Amino acid sequence: MWLRSLIVLLLLAPNGFADEKVDVAKIHGRIQFVTSFPDYKVKVVEHFADLHVQVVEHFPDKPGRWQIVDAFPDYKIQLDESFPDFTINYLEHFPGPQ
Repeated sequence: MWLRSLIVLLLLAPNGFADEKVDVAKIHGRIQFVTSFPDYKVKVVEHFADLHVQVVEHFPDKPGRWQIVDAFPDYKIQLDESFPDFTINYLEHFPGPQ
Protein backbone atom coordinates (compact mmCIF):
# COMPACT_ATOMS: atom_id res chain seq x y z
CA MET A 1 0.00 0.00 0.00
CA TRP A 2 2.71 2.49 0.95
CA LEU A 3 4.64 1.59 -2.21
CA ARG A 4 1.65 2.45 -4.38
CA SER A 5 1.27 5.77 -2.56
CA LEU A 6 4.94 6.54 -3.09
CA ILE A 7 4.68 5.80 -6.80
CA VAL A 8 1.61 8.01 -7.17
CA LEU A 9 3.35 10.80 -5.25
CA LEU A 10 6.43 10.59 -7.47
CA LEU A 11 4.34 10.64 -10.63
CA LEU A 12 2.28 13.62 -9.53
CA ALA A 13 5.12 15.63 -7.99
CA PRO A 14 6.67 18.41 -10.07
CA ASN A 15 9.78 17.29 -11.87
CA GLY A 16 12.82 18.56 -9.93
CA PHE A 17 14.98 18.12 -13.02
CA ALA A 18 12.84 20.28 -15.30
CA ASP A 19 14.38 23.29 -16.98
CA GLU A 20 13.81 26.36 -14.87
CA LYS A 21 13.81 29.73 -16.56
CA VAL A 22 16.51 32.11 -15.38
CA ASP A 23 15.27 35.43 -13.99
CA VAL A 24 17.30 37.56 -16.40
CA ALA A 25 16.13 40.76 -14.70
CA LYS A 26 18.62 40.00 -11.92
CA ILE A 27 21.60 39.69 -14.28
CA HIS A 28 23.45 42.98 -14.17
CA GLY A 29 26.63 44.32 -12.70
CA ARG A 30 30.22 43.22 -13.11
CA ILE A 31 30.42 40.39 -15.67
CA GLN A 32 33.40 38.16 -16.37
CA PHE A 33 33.50 35.89 -19.40
CA VAL A 34 34.96 32.48 -18.52
CA THR A 35 35.57 29.17 -20.27
CA SER A 36 34.69 26.94 -17.30
CA PHE A 37 32.61 26.97 -14.12
CA PRO A 38 30.16 29.71 -15.19
CA ASP A 39 27.18 30.95 -13.26
CA TYR A 40 25.23 31.04 -16.54
CA LYS A 41 25.73 29.93 -20.12
CA VAL A 42 24.47 32.35 -22.76
CA LYS A 43 24.08 32.48 -26.50
CA VAL A 44 24.39 35.75 -28.43
CA VAL A 45 21.58 36.16 -30.96
CA GLU A 46 20.47 38.91 -33.31
CA HIS A 47 16.71 38.75 -32.67
CA PHE A 48 14.27 37.60 -29.97
CA ALA A 49 16.77 37.58 -27.11
CA ASP A 50 15.75 36.93 -23.51
CA LEU A 51 17.93 39.84 -22.34
CA HIS A 52 19.05 42.96 -24.16
CA VAL A 53 22.54 43.86 -22.92
CA GLN A 54 24.19 47.27 -22.88
CA VAL A 55 27.91 47.20 -22.11
CA VAL A 56 28.77 50.15 -19.85
CA GLU A 57 31.93 51.52 -18.26
CA HIS A 58 30.23 52.72 -15.07
CA PHE A 59 27.05 52.15 -13.04
CA PRO A 60 25.93 48.66 -14.12
CA ASP A 61 23.00 49.01 -11.73
CA LYS A 62 19.98 48.08 -13.87
CA PRO A 63 18.92 44.84 -15.59
CA GLY A 64 20.88 44.27 -18.77
CA ARG A 65 23.64 46.75 -17.98
CA TRP A 66 26.93 44.84 -17.94
CA GLN A 67 30.38 46.09 -17.01
CA ILE A 68 32.92 43.61 -18.42
CA VAL A 69 35.71 42.87 -15.90
CA ASP A 70 38.66 40.51 -15.52
CA ALA A 71 38.39 40.01 -11.74
CA PHE A 72 35.89 40.12 -8.89
CA PRO A 73 32.72 39.62 -10.98
CA ASP A 74 29.14 39.57 -9.81
CA TYR A 75 28.43 36.88 -12.42
CA LYS A 76 30.57 34.56 -14.53
CA ILE A 77 29.25 34.02 -18.05
CA GLN A 78 30.25 31.40 -20.58
CA LEU A 79 29.31 31.71 -24.24
CA ASP A 80 27.60 28.50 -25.35
CA GLU A 81 25.98 27.94 -28.72
CA SER A 82 24.47 24.54 -27.88
CA PHE A 83 22.78 24.57 -24.47
CA PRO A 84 22.47 28.14 -23.16
CA ASP A 85 20.55 29.10 -20.04
CA PHE A 86 19.31 32.22 -21.84
CA THR A 87 20.00 34.34 -24.92
CA ILE A 88 21.34 37.89 -25.14
CA ASN A 89 21.50 40.63 -27.74
CA TYR A 90 23.93 43.54 -27.51
CA LEU A 91 22.28 46.96 -27.88
CA GLU A 92 23.30 50.58 -27.38
CA HIS A 93 20.03 51.66 -25.71
CA PHE A 94 17.14 50.24 -23.69
CA PRO A 95 18.72 47.21 -21.99
CA GLY A 96 16.71 44.74 -19.96
CA PRO A 97 14.57 41.63 -20.14
CA GLN A 98 12.27 41.10 -23.10
